[in-house]
Amino acid sequence: MRQIFSFLILVCLSITLTSGRGFAYTPEEFQLWLDQTKNRAMSEGVSAQTVEAAFQTIAYLPRVIELDRKQPEGRLTYAQYKDRVLSDFRINKGREMYKKHRDMLERVSARFGVQPQYIVALWGIETSYGGYTGNFDIIDALATLGYEGRRGEFFTSELIKALRIVDQGHISLDEIEGSWAGAMGQSQFMPSSFEQYAVDFNGDGRRDIWQTLPDVFASAANYLAQNGWKGDERWGRAVRVPTAIPEAMTGRETKLSLSEWRKLGVKTMGGAPIPVVEGMQASLILPDGMDSQAYLVYHNYNVLMRWNRSIYFATTVGLLADAIVQ
Repeated sequence: MRQIFSFLILVCLSITLTSGRGFAYTPEEFQLWLDQTKNRAMSEGVSAQTVEAAFQTIAYLPRVIELDRKQPEGRLTYAQYKDRVLSDFRINKGREMYKKHRDMLERVSARFGVQPQYIVALWGIETSYGGYTGNFDIIDALATLGYEGRRGEFFTSELIKALRIVDQGHISLDEIEGSWAGAMGQSQFMPSSFEQYAVDFNGDGRRDIWQTLPDVFASAANYLAQNGWKGDERWGRAVRVPTAIPEAMTGRETKLSLSEWRKLGVKTMGGAPIPVVEGMQASLILPDGMDSQAYLVYHNYNVLMRWNRSIYFATTVGLLADAIVQ
């Protein structure tokens, strides 16, 4: 009897901990939250027809909460991350996609001032060139996270934006799928990013980041352009640094001119002095610490960090972009 009682306590505790609201999930509480959110969605411009259609079948997804709570078992080093993400397959596929869609990429590049290889690199790392975009119902996932409450306001706002995207005819309720956290399409935009950056490049009246590649490419380029991308600059480069450079000089917060880094002895991987561009500043990052591979990164690197605030991500996008055009 004691074992059964202990088991029940553990089950209840587990349910409560996955809720972030201080109480276990119940259909009644979820329905109350849905009713409140329905009213808010309509007050923020979503049609009653779309709201009613969406909320008729909306479901709480325990798997989403499990993934949101999941902690990594161990921290990957950047070297390990790079080996996994920057695979020969991803590089070769990127080169293939670059050639296959070169004409369209050049048109997008001309309009937004973003070099094609960076568009392809983001596409490749986010969804393996559209190969996997996520299979969670976005409305269900965002409703689950909004109700759960740990970041309730953020996800509730994203839910309403997703409903607005459906309401505007960009995607249907049956088709709006993506990651468990609400990122959508081949560019993995959150609904708020979609509203701000998604582009109808082929002129069909829909901003389709799920299936229409011109829209996928243009939306990614527009994101970078609106965040200050410089089309005549690269992201950065791998470099060799002298041991005399102190750790305090590393990190994105420290910016020096390229001529200053050159005077400090920073060299290309081939051992030549780094090229100097007048007025261009750079930071020195070492993702795995002072004894690891170093990278001198420029303004565009910080734009990539706006896309995903991960040094691992931004550095690998840059390296993949370089590899695609080698």
